[in-house]
Amino acid sequence: MTLPEAMRLTEIGLGLAYLQQSLEHLRARAGEPILFLPRIALCVLLVIGLAAPWVDLALWVNGLLLLARFEGPYNGGADKMGLLILTCLCGAHFAPNARWAEVIFGYLAAQLVLSYFVSGWVKIVNPAWRRGRALRDVFAFSAYPASENLRGLADHPRLLRAGSWAVMLFELLFPLSLLTGPTLVAALGVGAGFHLANACLFGLNRFLWIWLTAYPSLVWLQARVMFPA
Repeated sequence: MTLPEAMRLTEIGLGLAYLQQSLEHLRARAGEPILFLPRIALCVLLVIGLAAPWVDLALWVNGLLLLARFEGPYNGGADKMGLLILTCLCGAHFAPNARWAEVIFGYLAAQLVLSYFVSGWVKIVNPAWRRGRALRDVFAFSAYPASENLRGLADHPRLLRAGSWAVMLFELLFPLSLLTGPTLVAALGVGAGFHLANACLFGLNRFLWIWLTAYPSLVWLQARVMFPA
């Protein structure tokens, strides 16, 4: 995968993800549609690939306005990752030369790897996660829209302990996926399934689309490092 191809796939994914998010705000309180209607138009332009560098820049400015409007990333990590993707796309488009464009877009891939590894490290040093109690509490007490049947999983500590270790090992070992093409494909497949499960179980649908949007950067970086031109 070439750098332009990876950037184009990232832009299409981001445009579709932002379009879905923006449509949710059209019936929101006064003032929000003013920010999200232009965002919808920009997303359409980004998906079709019209003036992509300037559309990326306009979406980046729009993202800053939304930060001011909601006094920070109101959707947490998903909003932060979205703005990071936009920042790296803008940087790569307006970089002074091809080498700098590669460095900037490669930074996105590095941050994606760290997002998994750091998350796994934070979990594994926490005794509650190692014992499965943290995951049990998520099902038993959290405000996530888990169904009553799913809340019953809190009564299966061995299953949740195994699930906790599966998540932690996947996140901690994720950097090793860069060693070969097949391992990376397998890791990204597991990662997509992980985010899909979070979307279905806990309603964290924005993490699914935003993290998948960043995957082309990692595919490009792995090929660029292992098979340099």
